[in-house]
Amino acid sequence: MADAHRPCVVVPVYDHAGAVPALVRALRPLGLTCWLVDDGSGPECAGAIAAAAAAHPDWLRRLRLEPNQGKGAAVLAGFRAALAEGFTHAVQIDADLQHRPADIPRFVAVSRRHPRAVICGAPRFDATIPPVRYWGRWVTHVLVWVETLSFDIRDSMCGFRLYPLEVAVALDERAPFGRRMQFDTDAVVRLHWEGVPVLNEPTPVTYPADGVSHFAMVADNRRMVALHARLLAGMLVRAPRLLARRRRRDRAAFVQ
Repeated sequence: MADAHRPCVVVPVYDHAGAVPALVRALRPLGLTCWLVDDGSGPECAGAIAAAAAAHPDWLRRLRLEPNQGKGAAVLAGFRAALAEGFTHAVQIDADLQHRPADIPRFVAVSRRHPRAVICGAPRFDATIPPVRYWGRWVTHVLVWVETLSFDIRDSMCGFRLYPLEVAVALDERAPFGRRMQFDTDAVVRLHWEGVPVLNEPTPVTYPADGVSHFAMVADNRRMVALHARLLAGMLVRAPRLLARRRRRDRAAFVQ
């Protein structure tokens, strides 16, 4: 019988050549198949990914997108590749080593107990986070709490989470997620709307001093504004159903 819980790892990579060797060293002991999805990187990073995949053909896959299509597009390409190979769940983790690959087994263990759920990283930031990013995230937190009429999602922007593949890919087929930096928030809010449980796992986050950010301040902020306008409108349509679901859950918790 096929394994009902077969996890893998998907890493979107765009011009993080310096981080690739350390990332691969951190992922190797975990014993999980991993896709490095090269989102149209330049020659240096593309070469580093190709070399890593050639050195570890037993567990490391290379998937190349051309041209650059955005973080969401890279993650979803990895999801589809994994689903086609029979994997049921995928850990998404960013390539810049802000997150600890050593936490992946803990996320997988939670997912085995709750296979329908999205396991969402709840960051524990250290002093390296830029203040503008810290306070900017709180704006998104509040909007997401309104959009879901709940506090179920602690941090919708965390790039470290575990998805049940079939439901995520099916929802994207029906109504595509944002393909660039808005993907993380778009995906988790809309999966929550679909009734997919969201479980929050604490995870430390460090901003490397030499880290590379591909967040385009003007273009990606415009995309986020457009996303939240759409999600707020979607919440208004779904408000009766979301409130009824919350009441049922509150009653069940009271009875227990």
